[in-house]
Amino acid sequence: MFIFISLCLCQAGVFVADAVKSESVTEGESVSLNSSLTQIQTHEEIEWRFGDILIAKMKNNKSVFYDTDKESFKDRLKLDQTGSLTIINSRTTDSGLYTVSSSRDTINTINLTVYARLPVPVISSNSSSSSSSSSSCSLVCSAVNVSHVTLSWFKGNSVFSSIRVSDLSSRSDLLLHLECVDDSYSCVLNNPIRNQTQHLNNTQLCHTCAAVSLTVLISAAAAAAGSLLIVAAVGIFCICRKHRNTHREETQAEEITYADPTFYKRNRNKPRPREEDNVVYAGVSRC
Repeated sequence: MFIFISLCLCQAGVFVADAVKSESVTEGESVSLNSSLTQIQTHEEIEWRFGDILIAKMKNNKSVFYDTDKESFKDRLKLDQTGSLTIINSRTTDSGLYTVSSSRDTINTINLTVYARLPVPVISSNSSSSSSSSSSCSLVCSAVNVSHVTLSWFKGNSVFSSIRVSDLSSRSDLLLHLECVDDSYSCVLNNPIRNQTQHLNNTQLCHTCAAVSLTVLISAAAAAAGSLLIVAAVGIFCICRKHRNTHREETQAEEITYADPTFYKRNRNKPRPREEDNVVYAGVSRC
């Protein structure tokens, strides 16, 4: 039963969801909506509708265009010999469903999306962001009056961070917080068919990674030099102290005089002098 109904719908030419085609274009560009017809018979009638509003008709190879209440398509529509509709100078308000039908019940439905022109995103310093480190950097990428877009920070070809903007807003911001930056960073604003890119090349907004690396290298070299100076000073002190101790020992060795001992053999047979032997006698003279 369901299969029969489905076949009947197809034979009757009633639109089904699978038959919808999609077209995308950027605002201001022209877009052609195909009628799927290769040839129109002489007395065949072709009608184009935007939603439920009749906007164009072809009969006897003559085109007729209808003004809507807002005259949004005035002087911007064309029909060719196959019944295809061309919209000139497209607008975002042209987005929607377009249906073409003929007297032969041929139906084609196209979902048209007209994207607004993308502005180039702006990169600036986020002065309102506070950071405990003076070497850190806060950047913000901004886009004004955009909708149905993605705003992303890229590093090289890789997405660093991104946000999706669905509704039109006065301004959309995407913050990036880094210690340093280089020329591989960029901010990209894109929709499914277009993109706009702003590369980060203003070194005044942030410290470059090359400068930070050089500072770190200099600091490391200074620290290493300081360590070497300390080690050298300790080594010199130890050498001087050792040299001073060696010099003192040599000086003391030079000042000591060693006398050669002389041993006399005692004569045990010689009588020890008596006390009277020490008496000195004076001579007597006679007158």
